[in-house]
Formats: sequence, structure tokens, C-alpha cells
Amino acid sequence: MRLMFTGIMLLALSGCAGINVKQYEGNTPKLDLYEYFLGATTGWGIVLDRSDRLTRQFVVTIDGQVDDGGNLIMEEDFEWSDGERSKRIWRINKNGDHSYVGRAGDVIDTAQGIAYGNVLSWNYVLALESQGSIWHIDFDDWMFLQPNNVLINRTSMSKFGLHVGEVIIVFRKDGKQEGR
Repeated sequence: MRLMFTGIMLLALSGCAGINVKQYEGNTPKLDLYEYFLGATTGWGIVLDRSDRLTRQFVVTIDGQVDDGGNLIMEEDFEWSDGERSKRIWRINKNGDHSYVGRAGDVIDTAQGIAYGNVLSWNYVLALESQGSIWHIDFDDWMFLQPNNVLINRTSMSKFGLHVGEVIIVFRKDGKQEGR
């Protein structure tokens, strides 16, 4: 019985080890956040709750510029399916060949990112308002650059280590505004 319990615990813990983004180093096309988000970008997204039920949809338009200090400034304008509009401004700094650090008004502390090949792992805590309360939710973003300037973003949201939802966004870099 003890051996079986130990085996189950090891299996459970191995699922928490995470994915090493460096394994994607040879993948193409190569993702560089500065290059991809410079200028106009459009994204279409959905928010799923912990039961995978669709709760919201949105379109986000992004204007990216590099400031005099070498930071990527991304102004994100969200149009939600329920009529709400919101804005987030990211200030992202590239630290070396593979590492990024980002800040935004509703991000607690900093976002940390690592990119290899066509993949970026981006982690941060976001202060989200829900029913008059502010919740600090852990965001684990994985971005995958595809051919034709399509970027797929899959985000797992958690609180106290428990899965609370998911966000999926498909970005298109050519600036077209179809589907709005």
C-alpha cells in the first residue's frame, strides 16, 4: 500500500514539473516579441471558466512602439462581447537573448518571459475585478508563432494553485480588422 501511495504521489508531482521552453529552440518561425508586436496587431479571444464553459469573448487591438529606452510599449484596447471596453499598457524589456520582463498597471510585480524558437512562456499575476472584489490570479501564458504571422496564445489561470479558467487568443499581424 505504501509503495502504491508513493507511486501515485510521484506521478502527481511529475505533472507539476512544468515544460522546459528551451526544447522549442529549433522551431520556426522564430518569435521575437519586439518584432511581432511592433505596429498594429489584432487578436480574437475567448475566456473559459474552470469547467471549460465559454464566459466571454473579445477583440483586442494592439499598438506597439519601442521607446527611447529600448522598451516595447504595447497599448492593448479590448472590446468585450458584453460591450465593456478596457485598456492595458505593457512596458516590456528584453534581457538577453531569451528573457523578457514586463510591467502593466494591473500586473502585480512583474511578468517574466522566456522565448526559444517559436514559443514564449510568459508568467505573471493579474489583479482582476469580479463582482466588486479584486482577485490576484496567476496567468501562465504560452505563445506559439505560426506561419503567416499568426500567433496562438493559450493561458491557464489559477488561484492558490487551483485551475480557475483559460484564455485563448489568436493574433494576426497583418493589421486586418476582419471579424469585428
